[in-house]
Amino acid sequence: MLLGDALKDVGARLAALVLRTDSRAGILVNRGNALRDLKRPEDALAMYERALRLKPDFAEALNSRGKTQLELGRPEDALASHDGAIRAKPDCAEAFYYRGNALLYLKRLEEALASYEGALRLKPDYADAHYNRGIALQRLRRAEEALGSYDRALQLRPDDAEALNNRGNVLVDLKQPDLAVASYERALSYRPGYANACYNLGLALQDVNRPEKAVTCFAKVLELARDYPFAKGKLLHAKMLCCDWDELPQLRDSIEADVSTGKNSVEPFEYQAISGSAQNARLCAERYAATNFPPSGIQLWAGERYDNPRIRIGYVAGEFREHATAILITGLLERHDKGRFEIFAFDNGWDDASEIRGRITRAVDEIVDITRLDDPQAAAAIRERRIDILIDLNGYVGRERQGIFCYKPCPVQVNYLGFPGTLGADYFDYILADLHVLPPQHEAFYNEKVVYLPDTYQVNDSARRIAEEIPSRAEAGLPETGFVFCCFNKNYKITPEVFDIWMRLLKEVGGSVLWLLEDNAAASRNLRAEAERRGVAPDRLVFAGRMKSDEHLARHRVADLFLDTLPINAHTTASDSLWAGLPVLTCMGQTFPGRVAGSLLNAVGLPELVTHDLESYEAGALKLATTPALLSDVRARLEQNRASCSLFDTDRFRRHIESAYVTMWERVQRSEPPSGFSVRPIP
Repeated sequence: MLLGDALKDVGARLAALVLRTDSRAGILVNRGNALRDLKRPEDALAMYERALRLKPDFAEALNSRGKTQLELGRPEDALASHDGAIRAKPDCAEAFYYRGNALLYLKRLEEALASYEGALRLKPDYADAHYNRGIALQRLRRAEEALGSYDRALQLRPDDAEALNNRGNVLVDLKQPDLAVASYERALSYRPGYANACYNLGLALQDVNRPEKAVTCFAKVLELARDYPFAKGKLLHAKMLCCDWDELPQLRDSIEADVSTGKNSVEPFEYQAISGSAQNARLCAERYAATNFPPSGIQLWAGERYDNPRIRIGYVAGEFREHATAILITGLLERHDKGRFEIFAFDNGWDDASEIRGRITRAVDEIVDITRLDDPQAAAAIRERRIDILIDLNGYVGRERQGIFCYKPCPVQVNYLGFPGTLGADYFDYILADLHVLPPQHEAFYNEKVVYLPDTYQVNDSARRIAEEIPSRAEAGLPETGFVFCCFNKNYKITPEVFDIWMRLLKEVGGSVLWLLEDNAAASRNLRAEAERRGVAPDRLVFAGRMKSDEHLARHRVADLFLDTLPINAHTTASDSLWAGLPVLTCMGQTFPGRVAGSLLNAVGLPELVTHDLESYEAGALKLATTPALLSDVRARLEQNRASCSLFDTDRFRRHIESAYVTMWERVQRSEPPSGFSVRPIP
């Protein structure tokens, strides 16, 4: 045989061998894919490994191996596999896409985003890559861009329920809940049994003040998935928002049992509306924190002592605007001793151009917008500013950024004001309280070390304006005569047990009315029906719409007595009432949120308005309503005390809280761990 012919024969044999090898490798990959579909990932992985022994640069096998490794919780291995696939086949869009998935799992969001964009450069109409690019952008808090990615994915795949659900989430982030509702509803039109979309629809309906519809959504979620995390609590809160008390006792009992057994049934904020146990409140908070906000494993503050010329205080909140939290704290921000402290506001909300926002802007050294920063980035921004003490003004309420605190970006982290209770996380060092809201025997139910402030834990702003013009009773929608019981608490705080007392009072006090805040039309309708069920004419319930803060304060002056709620008291609402000169009658509960009004009444010099059981509460209300001289004396003392009492002495409070901050800071300087203490009252 000639040499040329021999070489041709060898080449043909090698080509045939390669073909056979490729074929065998392909068969093994197909077998692996079938095993993966059968939920046998380890067996599938073995097939991919065999294929790669035959053909090490087989991109399909590398990609399939990477996908399986990610499913098995091995993201680093998956990333290496997809990197190998890209080296073997640089124009493989799927390899870039799956590499992005591994990076997303590893929370390396910028790299994941770049990988998805690499996939889209190779394959512009790759719907999955557009969708996952949206996820990466959403986690990077780049909401507008995320919305664009989901919209592009939906152009390619209009019936993609998951893309519609995530699109709704982005619209919520962009403060467009009405559009979010439409997106969730469209998702459910394509997939009626989609529990996640149904749950998110319920949340969005609450955002647009349609809690009655939200009740239907959360009930449906529990039909679809009985143990859907926190859905029972959402159902409870939606029902209480609209005062729908049908089957409420059974739902409360079920949630209490879940909390006792460690189930993810209710969020801490919602649980406060039914809880009478500080111990169970801690169990609920610890479970929620462990599930949603575990320690990050990265502590940005490494234990060093800062040499800042002044102590740096950082306040984190989503409500540096016209909001209850800002209404309380703005006067403190203005009065802080700028010779000793630098004040930073880390803002997760927005500038509403209100007067109170302007006051905050002028009061602090810097407002840092963290809305577009993810938790690690926001924590890094705090660390870069060498903050000494970081105060969480939200906790589990409002536009919170609890995830920032998981990174421990500063020496001291404090739970204050927004959430009345323990946050259940050991990375919080302190909680600010007083002896009324948190008696020493309750300290065991708090993860934080307790710092006791004198007088009251709640700051108030003595510069708040009350409108000069007081409305007439007719202008307020009230009858010209008769005693006016009042409660401007949010409707979800009203329970059947307290409402029973109120209805008995209306029966006892002829011609009296109950003046309530109108949160939503469903609540007003349901409360009137509940009144009629108890033998009280529905028109004896009068509902007040929302209005500007100074006008709202002024209208308190046409009421006679504020009746508080339990197990959650009035908080800012009680301060509003007392500042406006309207006495508050409360009943002291067993948990922090049920003891706040008692703290405020002691600080305003009216401890006799604090009762300790519902029987005394009812008797006290009846006595005040039927003894004009007694009520007149209480009102006169309240009016006299307003100007001098500790509750509304913002500068006195400022000195107390600054003393607490200094003590916390000094312990860090001495390398001492957090420890509870009491602030000595200023004479």
